[in-house]
Amino acid sequence: MKRIERFREIAAPPETVWEMLLEFEAYPEWNPFVTEIEGRPVEGEELRVRIEPPDSRSMTFSPTVVAVDPSERFAWRGRLLVPFVFDGFHEFHIEPIEGGDGEADRTRFLQRETFRGVLVPFVLDEDSVGAGFEAMNRALAERAEARAATV
Repeated sequence: MKRIERFREIAAPPETVWEMLLEFEAYPEWNPFVTEIEGRPVEGEELRVRIEPPDSRSMTFSPTVVAVDPSERFAWRGRLLVPFVFDGFHEFHIEPIEGGDGEADRTRFLQRETFRGVLVPFVLDEDSVGAGFEAMNRALAERAEARAATV
């Protein structure tokens, strides 16, 4: 098992970050890592996801949505061919950071993937995936912060 995770503090409320995360149609405009998602963020639904990790091959796959907890967590599970060959469990976590007035005006954002399977040691490029997470988290922060500033 391998796990890759990256955190980012975002100067925007959790609801704004959640909105950005689920606006799949806008991903090509801002997201340098997950460049396309087709489908609905509903448990049990199959998505079509295209990722473009830095300095690595792009990939399109069809994971199944396994969790949708509004303003808290969105997750999917994907696999290559059959179970236990190369499985990935991808999670986005949104955690409020309360300000002095008790309102959550900042967000701690986590992107995590847990990989399992016999091909993981041979196929997974940890550095590239980690760099992709960082690029997406940074772009998400910029977009959410810009939207929060106009509200």
